[in-house]
Amino acid sequence: MFLLKVLEYCIGRLLYRLRGYDELCFFRSRAFAQHAKPNITITSPDCGNSGAKLSNDFSKFGIGRFPSLQWERAGPDVKQYLILTEDPDAPLRKPNVHGIYLFIPPTVTSITNDDLKLVDDVDGVKTVQAGYRVGKNRRNAVYVLPRPPLGHGPHRYFFEVVALSECLDPGMISKVPTKDELEEAIVGKVVGWGLWEATYEQKW
Repeated sequence: MFLLKVLEYCIGRLLYRLRGYDELCFFRSRAFAQHAKPNITITSPDCGNSGAKLSNDFSKFGIGRFPSLQWERAGPDVKQYLILTEDPDAPLRKPNVHGIYLFIPPTVTSITNDDLKLVDDVDGVKTVQAGYRVGKNRRNAVYVLPRPPLGHGPHRYFFEVVALSECLDPGMISKVPTKDELEEAIVGKVVGWGLWEATYEQKW
């Protein structure tokens, strides 16, 4: 086990410069061209304001919780939300998607760990307690917990709440939609968005 950690640390240091793929994040796609800056304030009852440091409880090395998020009530122009979380510092030459949740009603002003509890999984199509559709990530999980490589330094995790002026058509969206698919599906529908950022580092 010790030798594996040494190996991981060495690889992490070698890959250290592979990070900072902010330009490839969801909120930098063409759907956000008219809304370059966030206009929704997001806080976390669990962790605090944007810029918080995640404890092990919110990582692969702890009990593994999704940090609860809250935002203000939507205006009448908001018909639906979607939430996407990604790590722009993953050494993959693009952000690593950790979770996608869509078809969130405009009356919702928070998302919690309990909302994302898995209720059913049929052929990869997941049902969570809150009823949201779950999108694709590399682990085919509801939510991929932070686990940056040892030696790669702190990673930032972006939790993005996107307000839409039109409801997405369930029949036009894949059962397990990808980030790329949603970037196209929401073009012309974005009326606002917010970003809650947190950092986590795997330490020796």
